[in-house]
Amino acid sequence: MSEQATITRGEFGNITLEAPPTLSSGGQLTRGRRPEWLRVRHPDSPKYRELKGLFRGKHLHTVCEEAMCPNIGECWGRGTATFLLMGDTCTRSCGFCKIKTGRPGALDPDEPRKVGESIQAMDLQHAVLTSVNRDELADGGAWVFAESIRWIRRLQPGCTIEVLIPDFKGDWSALQIVMDAQPEILNHNTETVPRLYKTVRPQAKYLRSMELLQRAKEMDAQALTKSGIMLGLGETFDEIYQVMDDLRAHSVDILTMGQYLQPSRFHLPITRYYTPQEFEQLKEAGLARGFKWVESGPLVRSSYHADGQAHLSPRA
Repeated sequence: MSEQATITRGEFGNITLEAPPTLSSGGQLTRGRRPEWLRVRHPDSPKYRELKGLFRGKHLHTVCEEAMCPNIGECWGRGTATFLLMGDTCTRSCGFCKIKTGRPGALDPDEPRKVGESIQAMDLQHAVLTSVNRDELADGGAWVFAESIRWIRRLQPGCTIEVLIPDFKGDWSALQIVMDAQPEILNHNTETVPRLYKTVRPQAKYLRSMELLQRAKEMDAQALTKSGIMLGLGETFDEIYQVMDDLRAHSVDILTMGQYLQPSRFHLPITRYYTPQEFEQLKEAGLARGFKWVESGPLVRSSYHADGQAHLSPRA
């Protein structure tokens, strides 16, 4: 995975369809230019440059940059970002992720305060916190999430908070640490369908992720629970619908669905591109199943429009 350091933004998503598939098609993929609906403008705005300077000054990381999010220009341009806690090196090696794998460095005990100060400086009304996996830590770094939430509450009262957490290897006492800090939204991504887990998320377990989401709701009934999946890794529509049903059966409130974009040639290939019309049909299927909010589109990522979702919280 060390070769990832040389990958640039321009190298991902270089596969496309000659013609968009219909909902009932087999989704055959042909190499070529990516579809028009997946093209994004290069990020460049005064607010984008301001935020980039702010993060550099405090030595903070954002998943927007590390995971090469296609919405970075839009989100940073309107003053929102997803903070990446506990460094930029992950202990896991998921087949879809651009974040580098390796042995992480020591935690910065001042990181929660720095995050709070940055959010105060940005005058955010909603903040999203996520992290790399830190499987070598006793609690998976749960305390960093909790302390970051407390610093945000202290320095930016009224700011709603979403946390996108790892599975903590099924350590429910670690999950309790996070839930005791009372984030408005608890997000844990399912990422894909059960059949593809060994390839896409080899160190994760589908049922463990489902149990985490259920337990989070039981620990704090007022918290909104949320999960997301990527499309284009070889799943079928029936499998997507089954994941939706499983998430609802585990009391999940919010669902996000977006197109998988291959970060580099070293990552899993794209099996097909879904059209905007297909994403809309999937959104309707999710809403019909009872999700309170479904964000579904080619460029949708976990934190896309998360500020709007937070208003569903009784604590907001």
